[in-house]
Amino acid sequence: MPAEKYGAILDAGSSGTRIHIYRWDDPEKARKKATKDQLSGLPEIITSKKWAKKIHPGISTFGDHPEDVGPDHLAKLFGHALEHIPKDSIAETPLFLLATAGMRLLPDMQRRRLLDEICTYARRNTEFLLPDCGVHIQVISGETEGLYGWIAANYLLGGFDDPSKHAHGKGHHTYGFLDMGGASAQIAFAPNATEAAKHAEDLTLLRMRTLDGAPMEFGVFVTTWLGFGVNQARIRYVDSLLLSSGGNGVTELPDPCLPVGLKLTLDGKEIDTQDLKALEEEHLVGTGKFEECLSQTYPLLAKDGPCSEVSCLLTGKHAPAIDFDINHFVGVSEYWHTTHEIFEIDFKTKSYDLATYQARVKEFCSQDWPHIEDLIEEHKWGKKVDEETAAAVCFKASWLINVLHTGIGIPRVGLEPTGSSKHNVTEEVIDAAKDKGFINPFQAVDKIGDVEVSWTLGKIILYVSSKVPPKDNTVMAVGFGSNTPPSVNGLPSDFEFASSEAENSLYHLPQPGQAGNSGNTNNSMDSEGDSSHWHDNLWNEGDKVPRRIPGIVLFLLIFCIAGFLLLGRERRGKIWRSIIVSGKNSKRKILGPNGGIIYERVMEEGHDASGAEFELGSVSSSSDEEEIGWKGKSGMYDPPLGSAGVNAIRSGMGSRIGSRERLQVSSRSRNVSPSRSGIPRTRSPLPPRN
Repeated sequence: MPAEKYGAILDAGSSGTRIHIYRWDDPEKARKKATKDQLSGLPEIITSKKWAKKIHPGISTFGDHPEDVGPDHLAKLFGHALEHIPKDSIAETPLFLLATAGMRLLPDMQRRRLLDEICTYARRNTEFLLPDCGVHIQVISGETEGLYGWIAANYLLGGFDDPSKHAHGKGHHTYGFLDMGGASAQIAFAPNATEAAKHAEDLTLLRMRTLDGAPMEFGVFVTTWLGFGVNQARIRYVDSLLLSSGGNGVTELPDPCLPVGLKLTLDGKEIDTQDLKALEEEHLVGTGKFEECLSQTYPLLAKDGPCSEVSCLLTGKHAPAIDFDINHFVGVSEYWHTTHEIFEIDFKTKSYDLATYQARVKEFCSQDWPHIEDLIEEHKWGKKVDEETAAAVCFKASWLINVLHTGIGIPRVGLEPTGSSKHNVTEEVIDAAKDKGFINPFQAVDKIGDVEVSWTLGKIILYVSSKVPPKDNTVMAVGFGSNTPPSVNGLPSDFEFASSEAENSLYHLPQPGQAGNSGNTNNSMDSEGDSSHWHDNLWNEGDKVPRRIPGIVLFLLIFCIAGFLLLGRERRGKIWRSIIVSGKNSKRKILGPNGGIIYERVMEEGHDASGAEFELGSVSSSSDEEEIGWKGKSGMYDPPLGSAGVNAIRSGMGSRIGSRERLQVSSRSRNVSPSRSGIPRTRSPLPPRN
C-alpha cells in the first residue's frame, strides 16, 4: 500500500468543471513520524496549482445528450488526473464528482440519466476508487457546498487550532465563510454560545477526527440562496427594469448600473451603434449613476419577507444573530473578483472597507464607456479584464454591497465604528488570523498561503479525517447532519458519512453500524429518497448482502418449481426418470483402456443414438462482454444507458442530491458526543514537494 494517498474531486459548476487533486500521507503511517502538534491537528493535505484544470462548459449542458459527457468532457479531466497521480496509486485514489447550482436546475429525469452516465463512463474507462456512486457522484446542496467551504477556510487560516491561539473572545476561535457564484450564494458560521443554545435546531452538526484519532465537533449555521448569485440576480434586475418601463413601446431602458453610454441587449450583449435593427428593439443604455443603482438593486434582497425572529437574512430567512465582535468572515469567488479585479488592482494588499470601495466604484461607473474601452486596451486592470468583465462590474459591486451590508449586516467599515482596531491591511489580517483572529468583520480572499480557498478542499479534509483510526473504543462517526435528538444508533437519521463502508474497509476502520460507530449504513440516500447507483445497491451495501441472499435463493427455487410444473405430465415424468437413472449411474465408475476413469452416459431425447453430443456454435465472449458493459476485473455489470431493463430500474429512483436543501441542526453536546473543552490544533498545508 503506497504511503502517499491521492484524491481527485471534480467541481461541476454551472459554467464549467474544475478538477482538483490532493495528496496526503496514509494516516496510520503519518502517526508514526508526526510531532505532538501534528498529532493533535487534522491530517495534512497538499495540493498544487498545476494539479487543477478547468474546462467549459458545465456538465448540465449535456442534460439532453448524456452519452456525450464522457468522451467530450470527462475524458480531458481524467487524462489530466492520470498525468499527476502515480500509476500504482490510481486504484486507491477516490474519485468524486460533486455538482452544484447548474445541475440543481435540470429536470429530475435528465439529472438522473446524466449522473448514471458519468458513473458508468468513469467505471468503464478508469481504475479510480469508485465503490459507491451515490456517495461519489452526486449533486450537492448549497448548504453542503457552504459547509465544505467553511471547513476549507478554517483549515487554511488555523481556525481549528488551539483556542488560546485563535481567541476572538467569548471562547470563539473559528471564522465565518461567505461564497457567491453565478447562480447561488452561501453563508456559514459558528454562532456565539448564547445564540448556539438559543437556535440549536438551526445548526449543522459537524464531526471530524484529528491525526491522533481524537474527535472534533462543531455546530455550524449554514444556509444558501438559490438565485442570489450575481448572474441570476442580474436577470431578475433586468426583468424589473422591463416591468417598470410599462411596455409602452419604449426601446431604450436607462440602466444606472452600466457605465455612461454603454448599450447592451437584454441578455448582456454589447450593441454596435451602427446596428439600427438592434437599436429598434428593447435594449439597455448605461447612465452610470451608482447611488441609483444601489437603490434599484435593494428590492432584489427581498428583505421585506416575513420574519418571525429578530434576526433574519436575505428573503427574510431566519438565522442566529451574528456577533461581529467574534464572527469574522472571509469571502471568496465573486466577493474577491468583484472587489479586486478592477477596484483594488493596485491595492491587493489592502483589506476591504466600504467607504474606499464605494468611492472607487462610483468613480469607475460614471466614466464614458469609450474611455473605459481605451483603458482596457492599455491593460489598465491587467490582461484578464475584458469588455464583458468591465460592463458587468458596476452591477456586481452594487449587488455585493447590498448583500453584505443590508442583507447579512456586515458592519460598514470606514463608515461605521467597528471596534478599537485601526489595522486594515490584508497581509496583516491573514498573519493575525493565524495568531489571534481577524481584525475586521469581513475580508475578501482568493488564496491563503498560496492555496486556493475552494470548497473541494473542505470535502477532502472531511474525507481524509474519516480515514484516521479512532483513538479508542469511543468511535465517533465522521460526517455531518441535523442536530436533532439522536436515534437509537447514536446519530441523527440524516447523518451523512464522509466516506462509504467499502472505503473504510481499505483502512481497516469500523463500519457504520458496528460498535462505537453506529448509524445509518446507507449513507448514499439523499434528500429525495433516491438510493445509490443500482450497481451499488446490489453489491456494495455491506451487511445487507447476506440478508439478501436467502431471498434470492428462495426466488430461484420457486421459479424452478413453477417451470417444472408447466412442462406437462409426460415431460415431467421423463425428466424425473432421467434424474433417477443419472443418480444411480453416476456412482458406477469404470476403468478405461488406459486405466483412466470414465463415466457412463445416460442418453436423453435429443442425443444421437451413437452417443454423440450436439455441438454448440462458437461464441465470442470478449466482444459481447465489452459491448454490453461487462467488466471482467471487477465482476460489475454496467448495462448501456437506454436499455429497457436499466430504464425500468432507474425509473424508480429519485434525483440524487447529496444533502438537504435546508440542514437544520444543533451544536448542543450530547451523551454520545465527546467533550469539546480541548479542541485540537491543526496546521495549514505545506507547499507541495517537487
